[in-house]
Amino acid sequence: MNVNPVVYGVLFVFLAPVFGGLLAGMDRIISARMQSRVGPPLLQPFYDLGKLLQKNARQVNPIAEPLLLGHVGFMAATGAMLLGGTDLVFTAFVLALAALFLVLAAGSVNSPYSHAGAERELIVLLASEPFFILMLAAICKVSGASTFGGVLASPVWVAWQLPGMLLAFSFVATIKLRKSPFDISTSHHAHQELVSGLTSDMSGRLLAYVEMAHWYESAILAAFVVLFFNWAWPLGLGVFAVAYLLEILVDNSTSRAKWQLVLRSSWAVTLLLSGGNVLALFLLK
Repeated sequence: MNVNPVVYGVLFVFLAPVFGGLLAGMDRIISARMQSRVGPPLLQPFYDLGKLLQKNARQVNPIAEPLLLGHVGFMAATGAMLLGGTDLVFTAFVLALAALFLVLAAGSVNSPYSHAGAERELIVLLASEPFFILMLAAICKVSGASTFGGVLASPVWVAWQLPGMLLAFSFVATIKLRKSPFDISTSHHAHQELVSGLTSDMSGRLLAYVEMAHWYESAILAAFVVLFFNWAWPLGLGVFAVAYLLEILVDNSTSRAKWQLVLRSSWAVTLLLSGGNVLALFLLK
């Protein structure tokens, strides 16, 4: 029985926060074990989100909340469009738009810490978004399809055609998952020189919006990995789980890099691994 892709888009809107919240809970538990701590329960992120939604937000700027609602709304729309049959490259631009709303929300606050976080988040966008556009364009090219369902139905095994792109994704995903050493705008580690600069002036439900958007983004990254393993999507989810474990290990064993290194390294990886992979495909044809 064929299921309308719109159904998958609607399911994403409701189920992605559950996936992202459980992923955040596992992240906390594993990080605690690495640090010889007991750690919180698995559902602690949901408890924290509920508490934030119940608290009054300190409105430092009247346009901050609408911008943050746009941030979480466009992030949810990105995933819904991705699974709902929209062109893959177009979803990359919507993902960038969602992140831009967060930058605008932080920049609207009259605080040097928020401004510093907003500037660093712009650097994060410059470092990661070109790769995602190139990645999705390459997946469409090798699979001969331009939608999520089309790629899954393609007889071409994407990961075998784009191994360099997959390696580059594992690098750039560290930036999007906000893990050290690339968490330059939203670090939660107390030893960093700027802790949560992007959200330092947000409270209550405003912080809840940011957290929920991040859960959506984590689910979107998992969907991207599934595209590489289109012949067996459960394998793609398994690979994402293993990769996320490695991300946690790196997060707990490295300190924050300077923004110059983040930008240079991400562009170098994009050009060498991704660009080299695409060039090899054209030369070998």
